Amino acid sequence: MRLCWLMSFIFSIIAPVFMLIFIGYLAVKVKYFPQDGVRGLTVFVHNIGAPILLFRAMLEMDFNRVFKMEYVLPYYIAALLVFAASIFIARFLFKRRPGESVSIGFAGCFGNSILIGFPIIQLAYGDTGAALMFTIVALHAPVLYSIGMITMEMSRRNAEPLSDTLVIAGKNIITQPLLIGIALGFLGNYLNFEQPDIMDDVTKTFTLAVLPCALFGIGGALVQYKLSSVWFLASVISGMKLLALPFLVWLILIIFLGLPYDTARVFILLAAMPIGVNAYIFSTYYDRGVNVASNAILISTIMAFFSLSFWLWFLSSA
Repeated sequence: MRLCWLMSFIFSIIAPVFMLIFIGYLAVKVKYFPQDGVRGLTVFVHNIGAPILLFRAMLEMDFNRVFKMEYVLPYYIAALLVFAASIFIARFLFKRRPGESVSIGFAGCFGNSILIGFPIIQLAYGDTGAALMFTIVALHAPVLYSIGMITMEMSRRNAEPLSDTLVIAGKNIITQPLLIGIALGFLGNYLNFEQPDIMDDVTKTFTLAVLPCALFGIGGALVQYKLSSVWFLASVISGMKLLALPFLVWLILIIFLGLPYDTARVFILLAAMPIGVNAYIFSTYYDRGVNVASNAILISTIMAFFSLSFWLWFLSSA
């Protein structure tokens, strides 16, 4: 009886998310929805919809209750360990060049936290789980982008001076719409700002549009990613993201630190999300490992249907 309930619970979380992704993929694949339209959806989600969603989340968040450094720090320690391990695998086992290896390592630790992570965690663990997730999302780009860019510059022969790299990283971070939404929401929270009714209605309406547009857009975007000769390396890196990173987070939070399970499982599940599109953006910015990044996004998104089902089962039955 419990097994049937558990399978139904997992299916009710995973199926709607991946069904929307599949519908987006199918619509673009059969040319029912134009490929150019996918870019418009993606721009809307990244530049307008998701920043507004994050603004509202930060504005309404009780930081004293949900911001838990004892969970956040171990999460990023695990992410950086996977980043380093993925670089090692690419560099020494697959004999990729240093810059390519850094780009591949970045893919191994940067997940799709908002577009796939948010709906799955909210469905699985409710608004409390989503609020805990945002404590990681708020630092995701600043931490991982900064470390990724510094590591890349240190590895390239035509590297920029470290001071220039830090300036470029800073500009890339502070001009990201997602970070702007987070910063404005945090500021409003600190100042106890309350949205006027009309502003509240407008921002709420935007947030309702984000997830279906985002998931449909992810599916449509997958059409442009084609499997190539690097599929095996991309599969290994996908495994690092989908299995190794959540395992490390689980190991540190539960086994080493013995932290409360109901809170820790939110961070473990977040670590299990597939590779995010930022991995592709990072690789194209440096023109290093672009084919591996695109293959890894495709493979990890498909594999995530099964790996996320496993983690939901594991975290629900433990």
